[in-house]
Amino acid sequence: MESLNGIVSSVKILKYSERPLVYFKLDNVSCLIASRSLNFLADVEDGMHVVVAGLYNSRKQFIVKKYAVIGQTKMMMEFNRIAI
Repeated sequence: MESLNGIVSSVKILKYSERPLVYFKLDNVSCLIASRSLNFLADVEDGMHVVVAGLYNSRKQFIVKKYAVIGQTKMMMEFNRIAI
């Protein structure tokens, strides 16, 4: 398994289903996430710093198996904004 880190941009939902397929770019690398994609959408937005682990597919897209947000997640920032 390889890991990448960088800034997230262009978050899009490609397939709406029980497990949505989410596309995003990580410093100009095309990435896809299906497992834990709902958690990813709740945690991450454009401009956040993220570390991902996974593999490349035949189309040179990075398939994300695990991710971690560096700093605060989107939900944490929202909670802090409301609590103040």
